[in-house]
Amino acid sequence: MSTKVLFGFHAVTVRLKTAPQSITEIHVDATRRDARMRQFVERAQAAGARIVDSDDERLTRLAGGPRHQGVVARVTPVKLPHSLDGVLEAVEAEGRGPALVLVLDGVTDPHNLGACLRVADGAGAHAVVAPQDHAVGLNATVAKVASGAAETVPYLMVTNLARSLNEMKERDLRIIGTSDDAERTLYEADLRGPVALVLGAEGAGMRQLTRKTCDELVRIPMAGAVESLNVSVAAGVCLYEARRQRGR
Repeated sequence: MSTKVLFGFHAVTVRLKTAPQSITEIHVDATRRDARMRQFVERAQAAGARIVDSDDERLTRLAGGPRHQGVVARVTPVKLPHSLDGVLEAVEAEGRGPALVLVLDGVTDPHNLGACLRVADGAGAHAVVAPQDHAVGLNATVAKVASGAAETVPYLMVTNLARSLNEMKERDLRIIGTSDDAERTLYEADLRGPVALVLGAEGAGMRQLTRKTCDELVRIPMAGAVESLNVSVAAGVCLYEARRQRGR
């Protein structure tokens, strides 16, 4: 089975917590012996993970860059639902409340995607959906920024976003897009039922066909001089408003 790389304390610790059996080995900085590293190694050993002492050069090579914090793990992929139908069927079967999906149209920066996955996990979103031709895929940088959420939130890349949105409608999800020029605000929308929240790339916004496919457009009120929010911040505002309206 193919392996991939996770790096950084948060990403590897979440994998230790959620799927320790998927960890092939963990490389740690042999020169680092501070409290945080000692606690991490103890937790990894308790989970039965194989620990390999490595130098910074090897860690940087494995992680593809220097921002590894002295921790790099080789892991096998964790099985998450690979289709929207699979996600929605699991939500219904497990009684996990009305579906909550985050849709990203045109987010190509891995740091933004990682932050969106992290906030989606925190807010209890059931999946993040993006088009294959206008989005960044999952990579080590995304996983690092996501702090483990790349392993817990299904990230579904679809060939035709408009068609997928229409399929969500057939599954009784209301499609609510965000736009700076919308008349109604986010706080006037009813987010208590099954819903997909659609955000476009910072600056460009949603593509025209995506916009036309939405059932409703809303805006996040801006009270200061800044005209828009970073997409991950906007995702947090929207998802947590949905969570607030649902009472949990």
